[in-house]
Amino acid sequence: MKTTVRQLPYSEVQALPLPPHRAPRKPGIALRTLIYGLSGFALAGTGFRCETNELSKIPKEQPCLIFMNHSCFLDLSIVSRLFYPRPYAIVCTSDGFVGMHGAMEHLMRSIGCIPTRKFVTDLQLVRDIEYCLKTLKISVLMYPEASYSFDGTATPLPRKMGVLLKKFGVPLMMVSTQGAFSRNPLYNELKVRKAVPVSASVRCLYTPEEIKAKTVQELSDGLDKAFTFDHFRWQKEQRLSITDPTRADGLHRILYKCPHCGAEGTTLGKGDRLTCGSCGKEWILTPLGQLEATEGETEFSHIPDWYAWERENVRREILAGTYRLEADVDIAVMRDYRAIYQVGSGHLTHDCTGFSLTGCDGTLRYSQSPTASYGLYADYYWYELGDMVCIGNQDFLYYCFPKTPTPVAKPRLAAEELYKLCKGRRKALARDTVG
Repeated sequence: MKTTVRQLPYSEVQALPLPPHRAPRKPGIALRTLIYGLSGFALAGTGFRCETNELSKIPKEQPCLIFMNHSCFLDLSIVSRLFYPRPYAIVCTSDGFVGMHGAMEHLMRSIGCIPTRKFVTDLQLVRDIEYCLKTLKISVLMYPEASYSFDGTATPLPRKMGVLLKKFGVPLMMVSTQGAFSRNPLYNELKVRKAVPVSASVRCLYTPEEIKAKTVQELSDGLDKAFTFDHFRWQKEQRLSITDPTRADGLHRILYKCPHCGAEGTTLGKGDRLTCGSCGKEWILTPLGQLEATEGETEFSHIPDWYAWERENVRREILAGTYRLEADVDIAVMRDYRAIYQVGSGHLTHDCTGFSLTGCDGTLRYSQSPTASYGLYADYYWYELGDMVCIGNQDFLYYCFPKTPTPVAKPRLAAEELYKLCKGRRKALARDTVG
């Protein structure tokens, strides 16, 4: 999928007005029915099965929050099959609105889309959700992870979600999918594996009474537990054989550090195997989603274990004060919904003090602290432009495309770990101060 791209000097992008806020809309029954029909076509050939018994716990006229783990492009089609004909709004990424001005933007809003900027604090979004629940009397679909899973396990959730649940006081429905990630993994550039079946279930995670009775921490802990999954483990347990000859294509995007020699950025996933260009070690990705070394020890047979090991290495670098990313980048900016504006080149730095981006002949200088966000918007082959790291705020989003091969998974891991460490230190300091 592509997006609208224009070249424009950064000074001119700075002068562009922000898009005006528009109130969410209730999707009409005609559009809901159309989307329901189209979702059937999207899911054709997936052997889609769903479990919706717990929907009977919630009256059809009762607005609720719908949380879903984010796996692939099929997610929206899955929700439509589960919840039709209930009306609901959809919290979506603002870059999905790019190029959708005029009639197309009107259509996006008419089907209930509410744009927000990923990993950026958005108080207006909270007001929009409340407007949907309390004024429009419709449900709201959210992907609280805000990003596709890299390794088939959950990504961190925003903190203080329990506070929002208390504020809204409506039932929370949880949608879980099986097979969607395995069918379209992000590292594989979402190439479709047609032989993988897809299923989904919906359950009532919290009733209004339970939300009222539980503490904010209990609610947040329950959410973390609900968003605990492992799609590679599920594949192995289900004995789901994926024989696609390109199943390891792009695997180096998440497994960027060789556990045999320690080199970074030298692995390459191609065909059915992953190879380190530094030491030559090779692993085959089996049809059951497990790794096997062609020679010697298999350091990690389970892909999420390898990814967790990379996370721990990043954390050690942070604690030692040695973590640092330096990359020359091409820079694109989102200011409005008319286009993603290519503004020139620059330099991106990420270390224990946060992000720093400079460029456009000295006219662009932006910095972002480690506590600005609990996560990082990093993506692979983003809108067919390339692997990227995105930082920014409500005024500007800066999409940084490294000019040389750079594992964008590493700064994502580092951003998550830096946030946790910095927040932990603040809490410890506050406790010491009170003590």
